[in-house]
Amino acid sequence: MAPFRITPQLWDKIHHFAAFPQTGVSLQQMVLFGQNSTPGTLLKGSQFLAEELPIRLAQRVKELDTLPHNLSTMPSINVVKNWYAQSFEELITCPPPPLPTNLLTAASSGSGVPPLPEATPNPINRKLYGPASTYGMATTGVDGPTPSVPSGSRMRIPMEKRFYSLPNIPTSSFPPELHAYNKKFTKMLENIKHRHDPTVTTVAQGVLEWKQNRGKTATQETPREIQDWLDRFYMSRIGIRFLIGQHVALNTLEPHEDWVGIICTKSNVHDIVTEAIENARFVCEDHYALFRGPPVQLICPKELSFPYVPGHLSHIVFELLKNSLRAVVERYGTSNEATLPPIKVVVIEGKEDITIKISDEGGGIPRSAIPLIWTYMYTTMELGSKGVAENLRDSDFKAPMAGFGYGLPLSRLVSASYPSPDQAIGLTVLHSTPDISEETFV
Repeated sequence: MAPFRITPQLWDKIHHFAAFPQTGVSLQQMVLFGQNSTPGTLLKGSQFLAEELPIRLAQRVKELDTLPHNLSTMPSINVVKNWYAQSFEELITCPPPPLPTNLLTAASSGSGVPPLPEATPNPINRKLYGPASTYGMATTGVDGPTPSVPSGSRMRIPMEKRFYSLPNIPTSSFPPELHAYNKKFTKMLENIKHRHDPTVTTVAQGVLEWKQNRGKTATQETPREIQDWLDRFYMSRIGIRFLIGQHVALNTLEPHEDWVGIICTKSNVHDIVTEAIENARFVCEDHYALFRGPPVQLICPKELSFPYVPGHLSHIVFELLKNSLRAVVERYGTSNEATLPPIKVVVIEGKEDITIKISDEGGGIPRSAIPLIWTYMYTTMELGSKGVAENLRDSDFKAPMAGFGYGLPLSRLVSASYPSPDQAIGLTVLHSTPDISEETFV
């Protein structure tokens, strides 16, 4: 099969779609939209994604083609660019479903259906894209919240001003063609999501190729422009995969009272953190060939829950615990596994947020390294002769213990990707005492 290539005609379409601002979507909107879904609701979701995903993908293709410092010329970056362009082409060439006139009229009118609530702007977008961006931020105007769009760009209707259900239509009225279309569109999204699975490691490989191209005499520190681009790129990737995963789950999973797609309205913090502890300890014991890794003490109310994506919280805690486990083992040695000091995880609920504190006695982070911990491809782990490249290769097959240099930066983006108006999530290393201990707060 010939490799995918971007034709001049496809480039024209990419530039056209990239000029539109993307629409921000909140957890609350996704929960309200996905509750008690019908074939008509799922159709409206398909229509939204058929419009929204090409815009997000086009923006990434355009950016991947114009990266600073000749990063765009790296082979692995071109592979990722072609993945995004191929997914973009599949979406814009997917034909709309053939629907009867009465359903088309009902779908476009929204008569008698309450609109979704206004989305809360994500504060991290101001840092990633600036105060006036095309990436879903909102500003308050005379007529209420409207997308903040640069002069000359195209306007789009905010999510809260749209209608997303088909009122007063019995399920039996939906024709077989509608069910077939929803199934076909969902399968296409599954294929797209699967195609982009290796994106993180492939982009990291591209940055590594760029560093190797510069030669041994060049500084190994990644420029700020590339660090900022990686933040924007991975933040966008989290949003795209979230939208796809939510739509696929609504179409394929059985309804559950506590779940709306991949969002759990009662995410139990104790259970999620316990699972992350078990997984992190397993990776630690496997990596260091330990019979029993450092103990982890969890202090958390067993009934504490809040609406969130359990997989996101599990990923954050898992990555932080891996760092703590590795630090403890490497400081005290594998021969002392019976006396390794415990790692403490304390979860506290406040009036407006939930705080998770992870503390260890692994020696802390050197003061000189603290500004670097949020940068990509920086690791405190001693690397072999092949450096990060060896860890990138291993990460395709199992979760690496460390040495990838992406754990903290990606966890920070995941923690900031969907802020809730009721419960806030953020990530910070608040206190590190060199040679003694470290405390991380979620």
